[in-house]
Amino acid sequence: MTDGTELYTVGQIARRTGLSVHTIRFWSDSGLIAPTGRSAGGYRLYDAAAVARFDLVRALRELGIGLEAVRSILARRATVAEVAEVHAQALDVEIRALKLRRAVLRTIAKRGGTTEETTMTHKLAHLSAAQRQQVIDEFVENTFAGITLDGDAEVVAEWMRELPDELPDDPAPSQVDAWIELTDLVTDEDFRQRLRRIALAGASPVASHHGYELRALALRHAGRATAESIAPDSAEGRAILDRIIGPGLPSAERDELRRWLETVADARVERYWELIAVLNGREPAPPAVPAFTWLIAAMRAHG
Repeated sequence: MTDGTELYTVGQIARRTGLSVHTIRFWSDSGLIAPTGRSAGGYRLYDAAAVARFDLVRALRELGIGLEAVRSILARRATVAEVAEVHAQALDVEIRALKLRRAVLRTIAKRGGTTEETTMTHKLAHLSAAQRQQVIDEFVENTFAGITLDGDAEVVAEWMRELPDELPDDPAPSQVDAWIELTDLVTDEDFRQRLRRIALAGASPVASHHGYELRALALRHAGRATAESIAPDSAEGRAILDRIIGPGLPSAERDELRRWLETVADARVERYWELIAVLNGREPAPPAVPAFTWLIAAMRAHG
């Protein structure tokens, strides 16, 4: 006892706090917590305030806060709240990186690719949001270069750029896989040329007249025909065709509409929209291409 204040040896502090003797001495030697005094035999002694500081340092270290940050707190150059906030932000970044790494590993495991594909998967998944957006922006700009887009086509082109600012904090392997597949798709020159043809075909008067409600009718009627395996060239197929496209439509307009459908009903284009939806965390729209494929076959069969 000294002036009514109890002093504790290193061994006693170790038993009270659960810290090792080595750790207590290291923190003391580092200047984090200086001894209150020395015993007659030269052993370090600490008062209750020092013991409380050992408890605080232990709590901070268990939270992963570095010794320099702890030193700033003890010296009152920074508050615990300030240090905790900075550290929490750093942990958020680390957690996002770990979750992305986990998703990439699951994607690699599923794809079972070569070492080159594994390297490419890793690089693509770790592109920044700005870099990913640049890939898509350049794709859209190059695809529609030299084409004057009307109001609707311009809106569609902007939708094609719609990437999330970030992959989610905990990206599903499907989202990593979607980004990799989307990158493959937008670098396909044949896909670009198909989109150009679709953009040009969008100016067709018959397409403008039928385009909006035709999708709903095709999904309802041709979709049912596909599900029920009704042959497009059958009599029942003809009846379904008439529900979608009235029998009174002049043959010239019917032929133009069929050619337009043959241009725009592309599975890869539909896949593009599905991938964009997955990346944005949305449920993809029901596939329409199978219904349009049935419709095109029925139009060919029944003139």
